[in-house]
Amino acid sequence: MRGWLHLWSFAVSVVTGVTLVVLAATTASAKAALATSVYGVTVLGLFGVSALYHRVNWTSARARTWMKRLDHSMIFVFIAGTYTPFALLAMAPSTGNVVLTVVWVGALCGVTLKLAWPHAPRWLGVPIYIALGWVAVFVLPDLLHHVGVGALVLLLVGGLLYTAGAVFYATRWPNPWPQVFGYHEFFHAATVLAALCHYIAIWFAIYA
Repeated sequence: MRGWLHLWSFAVSVVTGVTLVVLAATTASAKAALATSVYGVTVLGLFGVSALYHRVNWTSARARTWMKRLDHSMIFVFIAGTYTPFALLAMAPSTGNVVLTVVWVGALCGVTLKLAWPHAPRWLGVPIYIALGWVAVFVLPDLLHHVGVGALVLLLVGGLLYTAGAVFYATRWPNPWPQVFGYHEFFHAATVLAALCHYIAIWFAIYA
């Protein structure tokens, strides 16, 4: 089962991502089109690389190590990509620029860590993912003002799901059916559900 959830999510994300960008470009603004394009590319990168890493039988240890590096690195890129529409469309420009800088610099640092140290302990990598993902807590009033309660709830629920997934991954629990649906599948399922919450919230941001 490992990798299938993200493979299916990749296929769905092609359709939903193109729809998002086209409608943003034709009914909102060029900035909305740019922001959603960045988001869409990072979503495809996350699910695509993950599916490739987990579904292919990598016989070369070197190739598998590099795919692991890319898989873990894409989480950081995806976090920054998800922030991009909100920072550009649903915050005051000064606040949004700060958030963009923080999350993309943080993502760059995270990618550097994963590429340089692919076997870094989980207790080091997971807290960095969580910390970067919760940068939004510092701008909640701005988000509430621009996108409203509905989108903010979706953002928070998505954040909690991502955090739960990170905890599943870090603790390797729950692991009821290791060969079919274990802790890693719970992690991937939480990621998919969280991404869905944030995808819907981005629609609010486009028309904020």
